[in-house]
Amino acid sequence: MSEALLSVRDLSVEFVTYGQTNKVLRGVSLDVPAHSQVALVGESGSGKSVTMKAIMGLLRSPPARITGGQLLYDGRDLQTLPHRERLKLRGTSMSMVFQDPMSSLNPVFTIGDQMGTILKYADRRLGRVRSGRERQARVQEVLSQVRMREPERVARSYPIMLSGGMRQRVLIAMALLSEPRLLIADEPGTALDVTTQAQILKLLKDLVEARGLALMMITHNLGVVRETSSYVYVMNKGVVVEHGPTAELFAAPRDAYTQALIAAVPRLTGGTRFGRREAIP
Repeated sequence: MSEALLSVRDLSVEFVTYGQTNKVLRGVSLDVPAHSQVALVGESGSGKSVTMKAIMGLLRSPPARITGGQLLYDGRDLQTLPHRERLKLRGTSMSMVFQDPMSSLNPVFTIGDQMGTILKYADRRLGRVRSGRERQARVQEVLSQVRMREPERVARSYPIMLSGGMRQRVLIAMALLSEPRLLIADEPGTALDVTTQAQILKLLKDLVEARGLALMMITHNLGVVRETSSYVYVMNKGVVVEHGPTAELFAAPRDAYTQALIAAVPRLTGGTRFGRREAIP
């Protein structure tokens, strides 16, 4: 792969709860080059979201503790950055699409208020001055970019007035407000029906390609990996067990866990690619 915008090297994380230490990540390494689409895939509990939270600086300490490794973003070590600089990066150059559109929005504020607040703090961190009217215009512009009809009406709406698919588009719009270079999407569309999920994934892919962003897709859905990513990392029990170009990995997975993940996908013709479907140990 080409030079990485984000590089994770030998990342180890442990959680200390009730006096017991649990090693959650053990030597995780991965690269996300600029203008690329990379997936981090694995079953629930494999360590995907903890990896994402470590990158974004969202791990709560205690109980979480990074015990080793490096997090390099554009050549800068995120762990040694001053807190203010880390916040600036997270609010401007790095952004995230959260996985649950039903609970990730504040129900007592309008969409426009919530997006306007995000934009206000992003402007402050970048030293930009923008009036309230200009922020409102920018909010409606980004809502239009995520193919939201009647962006003025949506901006005046409360989350309960929007469907699940519309809320997911709002979350994507929020992530794009600050024009980031890296977009991390954590299970986008999980709570949506299949048709709406397909629309959201196509929208996300089109936006990433049009803007030249780097995308890190975190998912357990192998169909999503095929649709959105050119390179994939497979995680199991806090370890990256296999990685490679998406087409090559799907055509000839080497690790037994990767084979088990692919075999677990139901097939319309019955049976599986790698013999009888069994539970993953």
